[in-house]
Amino acid sequence: MSFKYPQIFLISLTVVIAQFVVSPVYADADETPYSINDKGEFDWYTFNGYRRYHSECHVCHGPAGLGSSFAPNLTESVKVLGYEGFLETVINGRTNVSNTQNRNMPSFASNMNVMCFVDDIYAYLAARSDGVLDHNRPKKQGKPAAAKERDSACLP
Repeated sequence: MSFKYPQIFLISLTVVIAQFVVSPVYADADETPYSINDKGEFDWYTFNGYRRYHSECHVCHGPAGLGSSFAPNLTESVKVLGYEGFLETVINGRTNVSNTQNRNMPSFASNMNVMCFVDDIYAYLAARSDGVLDHNRPKKQGKPAAAKERDSACLP
């Protein structure tokens, strides 16, 4: 089977997968997408978001989401964008991000290392934005069975 437009097929497939795999970690706006236990350990998803952020995002957005000369501070952006705006930007990208320079954020719709874990990345950035997580590697709780199932379902 061959496709005339493989990139369009891949992006379409990714959006379909994202609709089934990507679902917010939290139920409503009053609930945080992260949790911390009494030992100061973050939930697995927030820790995984830290890992995925530093694998894919920090090259442009700087360590700990604080921004760089190339891309904006995401700890401030998530306050303005919220979850839906964050997700839309990750999936579709954005053109002319900077008023002073012609900078574009690419779409990450076909990057499964981002799309499978976009909620985790958001949880990490929300914890940074709320000031409950500093720039260091977060202490973590164990990986729950639900995260293992999600990983198996999303990644080949």
